[in-house]
Amino acid sequence: MFTRDEITQIEAHGLSVAQVEQQIENFRAGFPALPVVRAAAGGDGVQQLSTEEIAEAEARYDSRRKELRTIKFVPASGAATRMFKELFEYVNDDKRTPGIDRLITNLEKLAFFAELAKYLKPQIDDKDVVRNIIIDGLGYGSKPKGLVTFHAYKEGARKPVEEHLVEAALYASNGERAAIHFTVSPEHREGFLKLLEERQSYYEQKYGIKYDVSFSEQSPATDTIAVNLDNTPFRTDDGKLLFRPAGHGALITNLDKLEADIIFVKNIDNVTTDERKPDTVTFKKVLAGELLRLQERAFELLRAFERGEDRTDEAVAFLRDELCCKLPEGASRELVIESLDRPIRVCGMVKNEGEPGGGPFWVRDDRGREQLQIAESSQIAKEDIHLMKEATHFNPVDLVCGVMRYDGTKYDLTKYTDPKTGFISQKSAGGRDLRAQELPGLWNGAMANWNTLFVEVPISTFSPVKVVQDLLRPEHQ
Repeated sequence: MFTRDEITQIEAHGLSVAQVEQQIENFRAGFPALPVVRAAAGGDGVQQLSTEEIAEAEARYDSRRKELRTIKFVPASGAATRMFKELFEYVNDDKRTPGIDRLITNLEKLAFFAELAKYLKPQIDDKDVVRNIIIDGLGYGSKPKGLVTFHAYKEGARKPVEEHLVEAALYASNGERAAIHFTVSPEHREGFLKLLEERQSYYEQKYGIKYDVSFSEQSPATDTIAVNLDNTPFRTDDGKLLFRPAGHGALITNLDKLEADIIFVKNIDNVTTDERKPDTVTFKKVLAGELLRLQERAFELLRAFERGEDRTDEAVAFLRDELCCKLPEGASRELVIESLDRPIRVCGMVKNEGEPGGGPFWVRDDRGREQLQIAESSQIAKEDIHLMKEATHFNPVDLVCGVMRYDGTKYDLTKYTDPKTGFISQKSAGGRDLRAQELPGLWNGAMANWNTLFVEVPISTFSPVKVVQDLLRPEHQ
């Protein structure tokens, strides 16, 4: 199938021929639908904590913050192309929509207006205004979301990178230091470094801490080959194989390189203003407090098994009642221990208000376990899609992860993925159609075999910016 030169290209990419052949087989066979049982809901997979339980969880985390190694993990790769898609269509195709009208009418309400105004000349027309947002002037169409100005304050405007620095100080620090890790694209790293050079010391002085900021890039070894519509390898005009980034699921290898007691995961664009941050801070601590509670009990049981004690019945009950992992009747001791000895994540879930994206589900795996997963509609069979419509909660990507084992070693996170999940989509390159393949999403299939707890959190903790007009919402004003 591949020439000697192509095999060299594959290996230089960090892949093996066998891996690429498996990717091509995935195109041919497709990915099986996720075996969903039902949507998780309040009292059935989604915990709805009482006021007392919220206070206890927050206090549990706060009481241990100084001793814990915490880090904030922020996926921030890629340009903000989708955020400005409507603007590009107006400039390039003269397609003026109500969204463009709303943008122009409310331009002065946007936090980046002061920066934009420097490029606007008298009698400039609307299209040139938009052009100066995305192409000339601000050039936001080729920048990542993390470097787009989101919020205005009396002391100056902030970009999402800065808002994540603030959040890290408020809930992910030990009082002296706060660690934060951004995944970035190689072409954007310099922009992040420049912003931090200009602004990091300001936030260190403001919050009385030091930041440990680190970066990583998506490994080329996680890329997937592109194929033609007949599933044969796609070759570019110069005869090379075409490899594409495999989506955010590939970031499990980036996450795996971090060693900390608690890892907070949150998307780059899900930030709000200081006035509206209290709920976010409180519930991040609550999720961390719940993680600590679950870990303490899981570690106790695992140590007991290591000492040779038979705590099988207790472990089965704990898995069922606390970790939402229902084992098949008569499960072996080995399966009980294996199910207990896994990374743990506690995920915030908000009430479903119609936002696009995944939700919480009960899923039955090939070991007969019924457990919780976050699923996208594209993973669900047509005959089960009604379950997605019945979902009462929505995934805002609000995770707190425990990746350390009871003996102080770290789990190998790449061993807890579900390689049978993935996404296939149709794209194009050089004017030719192709099929592309993505790995299972970071919080979908890439964490499919973690122990998972869903906790209801207020909608006020969820304020993403998917399109530029979202910056006109109250949570960004």
